[in-house]
Amino acid sequence: MDHREAKFPSKEYIEPSPLPSSVPHVDELGVTSAPLKTASFFIGAHCKDYNEDFMLCKAENRDPEHCLKEGRRVTRCAQDLITKVRSTCLKEFDAHWNCLERNNQEFYLCRKPEKAFNECIFTNLKLTKTIPGTPEGQAPIHEKKSPIYKAIQK
Repeated sequence: MDHREAKFPSKEYIEPSPLPSSVPHVDELGVTSAPLKTASFFIGAHCKDYNEDFMLCKAENRDPEHCLKEGRRVTRCAQDLITKVRSTCLKEFDAHWNCLERNNQEFYLCRKPEKAFNECIFTNLKLTKTIPGTPEGQAPIHEKKSPIYKAIQK
């Protein structure tokens, strides 16, 4: 049996085989899952064209290297939106993702901070929010006029 080198999470992981120089460098977003989940619907709206290009590329060829350029465009677009959100709606953004972080990332437990965050984004960045799978003819949860805020939804 071969011995495997130990990996310690206290050390930063450094990829042993770096990308070729032909692939442009793009920094990571620098956010965890809760801030990404908070901004997810808006990233979807803001980066729709780049996401669609990436998905078409992936459908065309399953080789990961084939779509690096399109993937980097998606990352740059998401970085752009996160930067805009932080500069215009930082307080609301932080309140919502911290609520998600404290509540097992369940949206229904964080509707009040979500409403404030949505209003800030709608007003300042003029983005839309589309929730996939919303039943036809029903208002999406974020557009309900008098929602009832409680921990258990029926």
